[in-house]
Amino acid sequence: MKRRDFVRGGVLSIPAAYLAMQGIGPAAAQSRAETLRVLSEGVPNTFDPSGAGANRESNGFVWNVYDRLVRFSRYEVADGVYHYDYYNLEGEVAESWAWSDDGTRLTFRIKPGLVFHDGSPVTVEDVKWSLDRVVSMPASARQMSTGSMTSPDQFEIVDDRTVMAKFDRRDRFTVPNLAIIFPGIINSKLARQHATAADPWAGEWLKENTAAGGAYTVESFTPGQQIVFSRFDGWKGGPLPTLRRAIHQLVPASSSRAVAVERGDTDIAMGIPPQELAALEGKPGVRIASVPMRNAFQFIGMNNTLAPFDKRGVRLAIAHALPYEAMFNGVLRGRGRPLFGGTEWAPSTAQFPAPQPYVTDLDKARSYLAEAGMAGGFETTFTFNIADEAVVEPIAILIQEALAQIGITVAIEKVPNAQMGTMLTEKTIPFFFDVSSAWLNDPDYFFRIFYSGDWRWNYGSFKNAEMEQLLADVRFESDTAVYETKVRRIIEIAFAEAPVILLWQPSHDIPMSDTLTGYTYYFHRQVDYRVLNRV
Repeated sequence: MKRRDFVRGGVLSIPAAYLAMQGIGPAAAQSRAETLRVLSEGVPNTFDPSGAGANRESNGFVWNVYDRLVRFSRYEVADGVYHYDYYNLEGEVAESWAWSDDGTRLTFRIKPGLVFHDGSPVTVEDVKWSLDRVVSMPASARQMSTGSMTSPDQFEIVDDRTVMAKFDRRDRFTVPNLAIIFPGIINSKLARQHATAADPWAGEWLKENTAAGGAYTVESFTPGQQIVFSRFDGWKGGPLPTLRRAIHQLVPASSSRAVAVERGDTDIAMGIPPQELAALEGKPGVRIASVPMRNAFQFIGMNNTLAPFDKRGVRLAIAHALPYEAMFNGVLRGRGRPLFGGTEWAPSTAQFPAPQPYVTDLDKARSYLAEAGMAGGFETTFTFNIADEAVVEPIAILIQEALAQIGITVAIEKVPNAQMGTMLTEKTIPFFFDVSSAWLNDPDYFFRIFYSGDWRWNYGSFKNAEMEQLLADVRFESDTAVYETKVRRIIEIAFAEAPVILLWQPSHDIPMSDTLTGYTYYFHRQVDYRVLNRV
């Protein structure tokens, strides 16, 4: 895709987007049977697989436009609805892969005959350059290091169809990391034409352009309004999709998105809150794909480095003051799996996320506040992303009312998505609501990402020496009993310290046309156009 296509058309109004959604405009020429329309509250803010600050829609963009060496397979959870299978992978660019007996070499054999969107062949040079890039770009380097991929020196071309990666020892997270968003295979010949000495990986150019070979190409992008995808008929990374075109449009109001899917004006509506989902249930022509999000969670974050949340007693006071049942049943309508109300402070299993031993108990909350020397309470600000307003504002009001009963005065602050991301990265928010998900599913990975380190995803800015040592101990542990014993202790520390408060794992509920089948839930919570079919 060229820059002129990226900016073509300028920023159009939302009413114009809605007319286009109903078939007035370029989409009308395409058969409805072969065209998909998706409405969401955002559009991609970068096209780069390793783009800094990428939003959710960018993840969906990369998923459909770029290929990876491997991908997760999937399993059916309901009629025509699927969940990705973390423990079973299949080749996309790779035909096969194998570890050496000593676990120090991982060899990939590349499929023959693959081509990029510009018609040039996918070569081992492209694969190596893409791997070199993903471990070098700041936005992706930390994640790839969780699979022991840290340096371009690890990757080596063996022959014209074989690439090898070198390691000190086998890492169970290496191959799954190659199936996530970041390591898209890039047309290096094209990208390097736009690299500079200051930008050797062409990051600036790839923000607004593609050098890809995935199942879909970018037909056009109108910033602030919509993106149109066209099927790449030369794709050989999997079965050729049946949908020739996908139109992803921004419609900020969830109520407008819900109305559109009810009327049959769109095929999929993203980000519909529980109360509007309830109104859509049973409507003619509408199906709600509901999938449990085993890797995702919604939570209350508390910055453990900012007073008064640096006090354990304050965090536990809040953990025992939150109105869990009112939030979960009254706002979420019970759609999900509670992560509150657990009975074990010392867990008997190594499964995580698991229900924490917190219930609404205002007397206990006041006791914890007194223990922290804050018996008189304090004032704070509770922040959330305005894009999640429909669900989170009622939750924020309930939290405000509940904490007032133990002397904590809460001012509610709504901020735009981009600002929220910056504030989380810079660690300036003391108390907040957010949603996140783990890209890999092992429990120690969860703690390594969300309870340790100096990056955005350690939402509580939590530091605990014992937990850090335990995480290091289990990193390559092969004895299941030893692994589970140490993970149980990690969970026990998290319960006792309450660096963040996990609320629930919501259901991934997507209202869509009942003519669609094959919808698949992935860790990035975006639509995979490649596997959808119209019946």
